[in-house]
Amino acid sequence: CPMAAAEPAARKRRPKGHFAAGAGRAKRPRGAGRQLEAGMRGILITCNMNERKCVGEAYSLLGEYGDLLYGPEQFSDHEERLSGSDREEDEDDVEAALKKEVGQIRASTEQKLRRFQSVESGANNVVFIRTQGIEPENLVHHILKDMHTTKKKKTRVILRMLPISGTCKAFMEDMKKYTETFFEPWFKAPNKGTFQIVYKARNNSHMSREEVIKELAGIVGSLNPENKVDLNNPQYTIVVEIIKTVCCLSVVRDYVLFRKYNLQEVVKSNKEDAQQNPSSVTEEQNSEVAKAETEEQEKSSKEVKEDNK
Repeated sequence: CPMAAAEPAARKRRPKGHFAAGAGRAKRPRGAGRQLEAGMRGILITCNMNERKCVGEAYSLLGEYGDLLYGPEQFSDHEERLSGSDREEDEDDVEAALKKEVGQIRASTEQKLRRFQSVESGANNVVFIRTQGIEPENLVHHILKDMHTTKKKKTRVILRMLPISGTCKAFMEDMKKYTETFFEPWFKAPNKGTFQIVYKARNNSHMSREEVIKELAGIVGSLNPENKVDLNNPQYTIVVEIIKTVCCLSVVRDYVLFRKYNLQEVVKSNKEDAQQNPSSVTEEQNSEVAKAETEEQEKSSKEVKEDNK
């Protein structure tokens, strides 16, 4: 039959992207439909391919430590009924399950925002967990400190876990205006510290890494001239993660000690730990060491800045 022969040929002519797009939709983790946007706070997590499993690991890990630090999350009776009935869902009926999940999400959002909620990050192998009512920096630092101490591996697919305490639009003027206030708790006189800036952009081509680092370093310096760059072991690391048109920001401690906040690396034994154990060195000693090191490293920092121009 000519028609039957023509049909497979027509299928063959479909572009490769047709099937790739469909596959991408099918594999999207929970959170699809809710987008990362300016004004959110949360935790940015990188993973190795399996985003759905990454979301599951993130909920489990954050839930465990969230309960320890902040107490069990309080649910309304309505939400408890929903989560209870969800367990009886027939797993074979995927379409009905998806519809039910959407309904539950809407209902729970109307009732109360959850402590942790996955949203679409806008980049492959990146998961964003929006947080509500907690300090992302404190929670993530606590997780990494515990894993660093116990050397107990708790995740398989999660790589890095970065707290995001602020988000704004990823345009230079927006970022400058936002960070003038955002950086104050760490760097505005009388507060001060040694710092470095780490920058990563995904699905964004209009921002210049060198310009962003130069402008943000200038803002930190304007808040207190005693803030100094330290590229080896700074007290604070300013994390700048840009995804599409959203700039995610945080200021974190122990970035070097905790292996750039990599959950896979932080549980590995390393002789450097004895030299950099945060519990064996006081805050005052840290700042004194940083001051001494900064004087020696100012020359190299200036050279780096000159290279970036």
